[in-house]
Parts: sequence; C-alpha cells; structure tokens
Amino acid sequence: MIAERRASLAIAVLSLLAALPALVATYPQMADYPAHLARWHVMLNLDASAHLQRHYGFTWQWIPNLGADLMVWPLAKLFGLEAAGRVIAVLVPVLLAASLLTVDRVLHKRVGIGGLLALVTVWSPSVLMGFVNWGLGLALAFFAFAGWVAFEGRRWRPHAFLVIAPLVWLCHLSAWGVLGVLVFGHEWQRRGFLAAIARTWPLWPPALLTLLAGSGKGGTSWGDGVLVDKVSNWIMALRDQSAQLDLLTVVLLVGVAAIAWRQGRVDGRIGRAALIFAALSLVMPRHLGGGDFADYRLVPVALACAVLAARWNVPRWVLAAAAVPFVLRLALTTTAWFAGSAQTAQMMAAVDQLPRGSVIAGARAEDPFAWSQGGSSHVFALATVRRDAVTNSDFAVPGVHALTRIDGGPVDPSQRVLIATGKSPDLSAFAPARGADYLWYVGTTPPSALPPGAQGVASGTGWRIARLAKVTPSR
Repeated sequence: MIAERRASLAIAVLSLLAALPALVATYPQMADYPAHLARWHVMLNLDASAHLQRHYGFTWQWIPNLGADLMVWPLAKLFGLEAAGRVIAVLVPVLLAASLLTVDRVLHKRVGIGGLLALVTVWSPSVLMGFVNWGLGLALAFFAFAGWVAFEGRRWRPHAFLVIAPLVWLCHLSAWGVLGVLVFGHEWQRRGFLAAIARTWPLWPPALLTLLAGSGKGGTSWGDGVLVDKVSNWIMALRDQSAQLDLLTVVLLVGVAAIAWRQGRVDGRIGRAALIFAALSLVMPRHLGGGDFADYRLVPVALACAVLAARWNVPRWVLAAAAVPFVLRLALTTTAWFAGSAQTAQMMAAVDQLPRGSVIAGARAEDPFAWSQGGSSHVFALATVRRDAVTNSDFAVPGVHALTRIDGGPVDPSQRVLIATGKSPDLSAFAPARGADYLWYVGTTPPSALPPGAQGVASGTGWRIARLAKVTPSR
C-alpha cells in the first residue's frame, strides 16, 4: 500500500513538473497556439462581432481533430478564452507525462527507469509546435492502453473500448492510430500476429467515422526531399533549445533501448509497438488529411515506447540519474518560454492600443536552418483575440479548416519571411502588407526597409509595429 501511494505521488509530482513552462508563461510559447486561440475566438464570437464578420467565416465540422476545440467551449464560459487556452496548454504536458508514467506503472508495477526517460518526450517538437489536439489525443491513447493492459480478462473491456476508441479518434485521428498500434503490439506479444488483428476489433468503429467525416480532405504527400526529411526527423526527434543536449538525449534513448534488447530485457507488450512506430515514421507521408508532420510526430512516440519497454530493476541513484535529462531540458524550455512570454506581453501592450478591427500584416523573420525556432511564428493571431483584428497567420485553408477568410486575404504561412540569421529582411514589397492597416514585424534583426510611407507606432527588442500609409491615425 505504501509503495502504491509513493508511485501515485511520484506520478502526480512529475506530471505537474512537466507543465512548468506553461505555468510560468502568461503567453504559452507553442508556435501554433496563438492561431488556435484566434480560431477559437472567431468560433465563439463571430455572431457578435461585425469586425470579424467582414473577414471570417466559420463552419463547424465533426472531424477527428477536435480535442481542445470541444474543451474550450465550457472552459471559456468559466474563465474567459485566454485563461481557457492556458488551462489547455497546461493540461497537455500534465496528461502526457501522467499517461507515460501510468503505462510504465501498469506494465512493470512501478515507475522505473523507462518512465523517467520517456518524460523527455513530453515536450516533443509536435507539442512545442502547438499541436494541442494531437497532444491531448496522444495522452488519452496512452491512458487507454494502460487500461487495456490493466483490465485484461475483464468481460466488459471490449464494450468499454467501443466508447473509448471514438473519444480518442475525436481528439485526433493519429492518436486513434497510436492506440491501435499499442493494443495490436500488446496482443501480438501475448497471442500472436493473426490473433492480435482480431483482438483489436473494439477499436475498429472509428474507421467508419473517418469515412463519414471525410478526413481525407487536404490531400496526402511526402513532400520534397523525402530521404532527407526522414533522416532529419530522427536527428531532430527532440529538437528544442540546445542542439547538443537534444541530440545527446536521442542517443541516450536509442542506446538504452539497444542495450535492453541486447540483454533480453525488453517487454514485448510495448516493445513491438515501438518497432511499428519507428517503421511507420519511415513510410508514412509528411502531409496527411491536411495535417503536417504526420511522420515526424511518431518519432518521439517510438522513442518513448522503446524506453518504456526496458525492464530493469535499478538502484535509486540510477533512477535519479535517469531523471536528469528531463530536468535539464525542462529548465531550458522553461527559461525560453519565460523570456518569450515577456516579449509577447510587451507586444500585446502595443496591440491593445490599435483600432478594433484593424487589418494587420504579420512578418516574422525565420531562419529555417536554425535549431531553435522559438514560439512566435503565429503571435500575430493574438491581435484577433484582443482587437477582433484580421491577420495573415490564420489556419484558414478552404476545404481543410473550419475557419475561412471570406475576404480572400492571405493566411498561414504568408507571415514567414525566410532569411538567414543576422540578415535584415527587406519588407518594402511585403505582399500581405498590401491593403493592410498595420505591419507587425518580429525578428532579431530590424528590417532594412518597410513599405513606402510606413510610420512606426511601437517597438521593442526584436519587434516593431508600423502604421501603413493608407491608414488614418488611431482612435
């Protein structure tokens, strides 16, 4: 009983610790987060805002990518939209960490070296990019898998998963796929390949839902340079703040999994799933159903499963050492988020002074070859939340997203200005600025030129806002 309580306390403490970046940052630094927040703002306020109605349309769709979208409705009613967004940003790492540790506990009757090492995948690139529906769905998939293992032999288990599987699917289509692989790998180890296929039948109904929802919209493609992409997906599997630490962490996880395999200390109930995820990351397309990085997001899942499969009873000092990569990476992420949030707060103080309903052209200088990408690529979308403004960083691709630009204006990724680090971008002919009221620039180096007639209204370290020539002064 005491051991059970200690394990539960460890899971609770480590899960809360995993959310430290989102807890200290007033403005979560997930790259896509502001665009999600803007979409939710339009979803909730379109009928009440003439400014939004001039530019946006919103068509509700029952698609397998609604985890956070459904949660935000009641949360926004209770706390307001921005606070609701922060709650979701905190829940994603908390639930991901708790789900990984719960799987470790169910499989091995304790929280061990595998669970502690798997924690480094909580802040994977897909979560840092702000794939919140995917993050919530992935956590639910791991929790569901833990339940599948824990309740083996119970007659009611298949019937329960007839409900659980569609819930995972509703959060995110790929998360439902992860659950299927986890369950299949477990049953393959226990009963053989063919029997495993039949045993997964309670997870099949969402396949029909997928067809009915038309989730193939958006197309499928492997992109350009497939081989380079596949290799870089593994090299940058845990890309965050420090290339050296991120690469060493990947090497550590692969090394632990390899040593466990050589010593015959692999739990095949999840080890088989790790191999399947690794294989899928190599053969899946990059773009699937309108989503990006479908293959990339599976690499951290494969790594997490690989170390969770390691069956080692180790001294406490080894357990403590296993937590060091998680703590180091968490400290760097938290520091970066704190600084990024402070910069966002400065920018929002200026944005709050702009006329409501403004048309804003966002320009963010990005070096595509820089290791750390930061979290400001969609920061401009926060102007929609605060001022009912329209920006060019929306996720509003017709036929793919519920949000649309009915005015035909520019959308993501038109805000990206690709340029080498240290170079000054020339924004004198920046296309999204045509017809806009303001230009909002974010970048470490000031632009070499602005559109003719632009006049600065606010600036700070790494950003500036300029009134474009056709605009009358702020009211």
